[in-house]
Amino acid sequence: MSELSHVDESGAVRMVDVGAKPPLRRRAVARAEVRMAPATCRLLRALPKGDALAAAQLAGIMAAKRTSELIPLCHPLPLTHVEVTLEVREEAVEIAASAEAVAPTGVEMEALTAASVAALTLYDMAKAVDRGMRICEVALVEKTKEPAD
Repeated sequence: MSELSHVDESGAVRMVDVGAKPPLRRRAVARAEVRMAPATCRLLRALPKGDALAAAQLAGIMAAKRTSELIPLCHPLPLTHVEVTLEVREEAVEIAASAEAVAPTGVEMEALTAASVAALTLYDMAKAVDRGMRICEVALVEKTKEPAD
């Protein structure tokens, strides 16, 4: 395993210097799952205009835009696109979040933050009817970079 990028030779935390890295078109996709009772999933599907789902989607997008304020050593990035989708299954809501930027560092943390905050928002909105919900499987599923145009 290589050395931790956010720790210097003396063991102190540091922000990584990306000043010499070229800007590349970067994209990351993360996912999360909120497991719940089937009755809770049915309730979420029945809401007019998907209010809880829309709130979670917006929360995820807003969180991606503020990742550097939440994660102490993350660089603020000029995000060009963030997308958060929620799919209600029989016993879970699957969340997918993607983030894109042209920058000298990746957007993994933004995608992971978007998926996590969307899951937390959904949990908050449904906790009154389902105390057994669990947020699971938060993971980075894709990371790409290519030359900027």
